Amino acid sequence: MRVLGVDPGLTRCGLGVVDGGKGRAVRCVAVDVVRTPPDADLAHRLLGISDEVERWLDKYKPAAVAVERVFAQHNVRTAMGTAQAGGVVALAAARRGLPVVFHTPSEVKAAVSGSGRADKAQVTAMVMRLLNLEVAPHPADAADALALAICHLWREPMRARLAEAEARAAEMARTHKLRLAAAAKQATVKKPAVKPAVKKPGAAR
Repeated sequence: MRVLGVDPGLTRCGLGVVDGGKGRAVRCVAVDVVRTPPDADLAHRLLGISDEVERWLDKYKPAAVAVERVFAQHNVRTAMGTAQAGGVVALAAARRGLPVVFHTPSEVKAAVSGSGRADKAQVTAMVMRLLNLEVAPHPADAADALALAICHLWREPMRARLAEAEARAAEMARTHKLRLAAAAKQATVKKPAVKPAVKKPGAAR
């Protein structure tokens, strides 16, 4: 399975394509960072990101796109720009019928390093080790994009099994509900009324 990982951002948007093999084997296909001028118009910056992402989708043909989920903690303005960049990425993937999955930073860190509190240096080091890279992807947005792709490759089978189990449970609950309704309906079917015996005049009391 091939996944495009995207670390969204207006100034720097990390892109990383990773192939998944047997077990937890992963291979780096491509990695880069899309840059837009901070003083450029917002619409043109988003268009630039969208155009480059679409070029990558057409060139590398991933089966899915993994995007980092954005949280507004301190700088709301930065978070809004990041969310907008993530939105155009999701739109580009949706136009091609590709599934888009958002992963939280802690999920990504835990997947590649074993700790949801790992710092960027630790994540980069693990990405290099997992992908057998001799040189660290630079800047960190590039390494984060690769980490997102790896995270999705490793978590997706579990997500698929969970979704399948939930679907089976929902179907069993629906079937059980229908059976109960049918049984209740059958139990309330009125039986033919039995007419009381009529005493004849003069009959002994």
